Amino acid sequence: MRVELVWSPLAGDVQHRWLEVGEGATIASALRACADFSLALDQFRVGIWGRVRPLDTPLRERDRIEVYRPLTVDPMEARRLRYAKRGERIVSRHRPKAGGG
Repeated sequence: MRVELVWSPLAGDVQHRWLEVGEGATIASALRACADFSLALDQFRVGIWGRVRPLDTPLRERDRIEVYRPLTVDPMEARRLRYAKRGERIVSRHRPKAGGG
């Protein structure tokens, strides 16, 4: 059975491997079988196709295993910094208040 493993050890660096695993393999067994993936499993969240799953989840043909790094910056703060760097104003998508002229 063939599954895909995707992880990002550093910002901007995405690693991707196809793995051959046996029927009944779990996420944990697939990660242990990959020689290129040498991270401690209990330190990361893992998912299949964008949904967080426990390590004992059985795999199906062509599943995409994703290993999620912890966030280093709050996403809202990162957005504020990007806009401040560009000198642009953050525009809200909310409707303006009534009577706000």
